[in-house]
Amino acid sequence: MNWKAHVKACIFDLDGVIVDTAKYHFQAWRNLAKGFGFSFDETFNEKLKGVSRADSLTLILDVAGIELSQEDFNNALIKKNYEYLGLIQDMDKREILPGVLRYLTILVKNEIPLALGSASKNARSILETLELLDFFDFISDGNSVKKGKPHPETFLACSKYFGLDPSECIVFEDSIKGIKAAKNGGFQSVGIGNKETLSLAEDCYLGFDGKHPQQLSSLFNQTTS
Repeated sequence: MNWKAHVKACIFDLDGVIVDTAKYHFQAWRNLAKGFGFSFDETFNEKLKGVSRADSLTLILDVAGIELSQEDFNNALIKKNYEYLGLIQDMDKREILPGVLRYLTILVKNEIPLALGSASKNARSILETLELLDFFDFISDGNSVKKGKPHPETFLACSKYFGLDPSECIVFEDSIKGIKAAKNGGFQSVGIGNKETLSLAEDCYLGFDGKHPQQLSSLFNQTTS
């Protein structure tokens, strides 16, 4: 069975799926937290993946037992983003994760619609920097949705744009909350990362290197032709 007959659209998260910006988020959040006298490691950072900026800060403050006024809260968000933007300003195409460019190219050549579904408010500018913006037909990000993951709004906006049922779309995510958002919305999902961590996904890849979209047929219990 032709894989293209089943794969109607693909939706990609950005951080940790397409590009390795997760390390910069980690650094910026950790530095901000240190200013509150709170330190956290990469294990705690997993809870921040796929989460909006405001929700990430709320989680950090809750765990640290810190309360901020709305003004200080907003200033902390600005400070974190300012540092993050400084860290990524020298990014180039070398930051694209292995196999991603080839994978996206195959999908586009086979006329599979692509969307980006990310909590990041900097998604569009990052894609422009990496010269990947033209691959995507639609972008759903932190600037356009109100409810963050694990709510499925980010992905539902994509399926709605394509006029497709969520079950016809495949979401690629590296975070637990992102996979939960896909499941909550009725999407098929492929986890990018640790299989045990992303066990709710229908399939899981360590990365895109060596992968081909025809393998997505397994999500539909079909064999490729």
